[in-house]
Amino acid sequence: METPDHETPDHAAPSAADADPAESAAASASRPDDVRHTGIAAQDWATASAEPQYRAAVVDLLGALAYGELAAFERLAEDAKLAPTLADKAALAKMATAEFHHFEQLSDQLRAIDAEPNGAMEPFAKAFADFHRQTAPSDWLEGLVKAYVGDSIASDFYREVAARLDSDTRALVLAVLDDTGHGNFAVEKVRAAIEAEPRVGGRLALWARRLMGEALSQAQRVAAERDALSTMLVGGVADGFDLAEVGRMFSRITEAHTKRMAALGLAA
Repeated sequence: METPDHETPDHAAPSAADADPAESAAASASRPDDVRHTGIAAQDWATASAEPQYRAAVVDLLGALAYGELAAFERLAEDAKLAPTLADKAALAKMATAEFHHFEQLSDQLRAIDAEPNGAMEPFAKAFADFHRQTAPSDWLEGLVKAYVGDSIASDFYREVAARLDSDTRALVLAVLDDTGHGNFAVEKVRAAIEAEPRVGGRLALWARRLMGEALSQAQRVAAERDALSTMLVGGVADGFDLAEVGRMFSRITEAHTKRMAALGLAA
């Protein structure tokens, strides 16, 4: 989840053959700009927010996304401490800065729509804390895979939802999901580690599968606990998903994850 002014560091730029499958998987999982928008998705915020339940759903969504960006900033800053080289530390510090900038954008928008950012984020604090407690990495490589898998799944989910949002909120969500280069960075480092020591691949593949399961479980739990958000997802407000489409959405997210694992050189 990252921004245009945060290019991939030169030392972390893998070949197109290495990195492009991961990035194209994320892009192909959901392309909101290719959707013909109707209903609320064809409206701006001023019009769409007249529906109280839709407004509540957007506050929930932006609150969850803001907390995720803040948590990503903290995680990347911690990962930078474990980085094996100064160049890696600098690259991760730059990515952490990008995440904090996204957090600020989302906080500013919440204030602009008369929602208090801390209050909007608070309902999601436990879910994030539970996920991070259950998936604490044991080393640098596991930390890279965790950030890559977790951020990618979250980005896919938010891109899917963004297609159903009003035009103003959709533009903000897509902007804060821009790539800072962390995906390419992780692909390069993980593939190099596997090449140097092939047995590492098996351990990281098991780790990635665990992360995938935990991330999807947490996403489903959070949506179920927030009435406005879950109602929007299943079509109660906005042009949401019906239950069958929710299943297809998670299938697309899983498919994109499988492609990313292949880009990492891991079995999904």
